[in-house]
Amino acid sequence: MTAALPIIDVAPLARSDRAARAHTAAEIDAACCEFGFFAITGHGVDTALRHRLDALAREFFERPDADKAEIAMAHGGAAWRGWFPLGGELTSGRADQKEGLYFGSELPSTDPRVRARLPLHGPNLFPNTPAQLRSTVLEWIDTMAALAAQVLSGIALGLGLGDDWFTTNLTSDPTLLFRIFRYPPTSPGDAASNPWGVGEHTDYGLLTLLVHDGTPGLEVRTPDAQEWIEVPSDPELIVCNLGDMLDRMTEGRYRSTAHRVRNLADHDRLSFPFFYDPSWDAQVRPLPLTRDAVPDDRSTRWDGTSLRELSGTYGEYLLGKVAKVFPELLRSIR
Repeated sequence: MTAALPIIDVAPLARSDRAARAHTAAEIDAACCEFGFFAITGHGVDTALRHRLDALAREFFERPDADKAEIAMAHGGAAWRGWFPLGGELTSGRADQKEGLYFGSELPSTDPRVRARLPLHGPNLFPNTPAQLRSTVLEWIDTMAALAAQVLSGIALGLGLGDDWFTTNLTSDPTLLFRIFRYPPTSPGDAASNPWGVGEHTDYGLLTLLVHDGTPGLEVRTPDAQEWIEVPSDPELIVCNLGDMLDRMTEGRYRSTAHRVRNLADHDRLSFPFFYDPSWDAQVRPLPLTRDAVPDDRSTRWDGTSLRELSGTYGEYLLGKVAKVFPELLRSIR
């Protein structure tokens, strides 16, 4: 029988009922151990805000490429913000069948990190049309950051840590990244050469919160690597998946699970992944857990990386990964 991803009500995490919080944390812990993926209800995200974001994103993507190029990523410099065209992002060296917009924490040009040209830090690039995209994206980032911190409090409890462990130790100044992706329908020619909107990969940080328009297409590799399963396509659910840093911290007890996307529908698929990651200068080290060790999965990982052997800061790890996605952009800022 094909496995199904767990669906967890996270509303108790916002309440003071300790027993209810512990029950939800236990559900999250089980999902993290078995899949590294789960979907949540009770998240409290305003449906009207999601609809507005979707409509504005579609309005932007419908504009001519020449107009969209006014906020191309090349104009974002070290901040790594802006628009990229269809095929402009790579996974494992192959062009993805998607176009997108990159955003992050909105920082003024006077911020010391921006003045030092710290990669992935700076002001966002927003189009003149639709003008409302700016305020909507910034509201969405704030909303998702609060929700991610809440879900991480449940993960911390499930690991036997205090619910504020991540805020205290890794995310006092979290690295916040937000993407809007458009996956066009897969044409017969694309299906023959590269059918993937984005190929097999894992996310790099702590926690990803994914909202989408309800079009199927996201697939998750099961832990035993024997099959790929579809992620629920209900747009009211928010999909949570773990990044490489939670895999490293738990020494593989929680896996950063490989996933991929292909759009077999006859219309565009829009997705809105939000990444809540450690502070840029954070050192991510294994936790002193008492559970049985899990073998290093380097030989079966999509990128052949051993998360047990990492050293340095999270920012260094992230920059090395992102550089493989946009190699030309990295060369332009060095």
